[in-house]
Amino acid sequence: MTKRKGNKRLVVTADDFGLSLEVNEAVERAHREGILTSASLMVSAPAAADAVARASRLPRLRVGLHLALVGAVPVLPPAQVPALIGDDGRFRVGMARYGSAIFFTPTGRRQVAAEIAAQFAAFRKTGLALDHVDAHKHFHLHPTIAREIIRHAMRYGAHFVRAPCEPVGVLAAAEARPRGLEARLIAPLAAMLAAQLRRAGLRTPDQVFGLAWSGLMTRTRLVGLLANLPEGLSEIYTHPATSGGFPGAAAGYCYAEELAALTAPEVAAAVAKSGAQLGGFADFY
Repeated sequence: MTKRKGNKRLVVTADDFGLSLEVNEAVERAHREGILTSASLMVSAPAAADAVARASRLPRLRVGLHLALVGAVPVLPPAQVPALIGDDGRFRVGMARYGSAIFFTPTGRRQVAAEIAAQFAAFRKTGLALDHVDAHKHFHLHPTIAREIIRHAMRYGAHFVRAPCEPVGVLAAAEARPRGLEARLIAPLAAMLAAQLRRAGLRTPDQVFGLAWSGLMTRTRLVGLLANLPEGLSEIYTHPATSGGFPGAAAGYCYAEELAALTAPEVAAAVAKSGAQLGGFADFY
């Protein structure tokens, strides 16, 4: 960890841990050689077992649950979650209609609750300490999913849940670029989630960065964010991989560039200059 100055604390997370060997290799490299302190594990993903093996030999890497309910393979047998999956046996991807079905139908609510419970249980079976919880595509902004996450996070001892509250002023100081429609829509939902988490006695970062530049967290952007990092607990989430093109890779994501950014000497220097203490969420509890 860097020496703490003031009250700046920083968690640097890689999402989609376990999605592929390319992602897993990048997580290990970014942690060993760079500023990465945390990873969020997709427990049903193709390379989850490899991710767990790597995390087991990286004692300083904090690992949380990346709840995957969109486009992923369920932990439960498909016959137990038919309302949530398509003909390909994967979770549906049309989040508006999918989210409505979960919210308005008792069947959808029961099945999503069962799958969330199964993913928490699968994480426990890894033997890793549960550092935090977040969700693929921020689907935990959905009130039904948020309620289940809160219930299970408290049961499994996860004290931190991500609420993606991204301060536009810091983004503008780091790089002048207006936020897109998705970010504007998410902002009030993220604020509501943060308040809900705190009422339940759970913690969430004071600010989170990664939404506006999802899959595009370059060296310049990281340096800009670090130069303007606010006081309090911040999370920067990223999507590194050694290369793109693997099954499940997101179109337009600059995976290798994000890995290069996380391991760049100028980024490490920017962390030191910021005075922020690096760690995982468990290090700040």
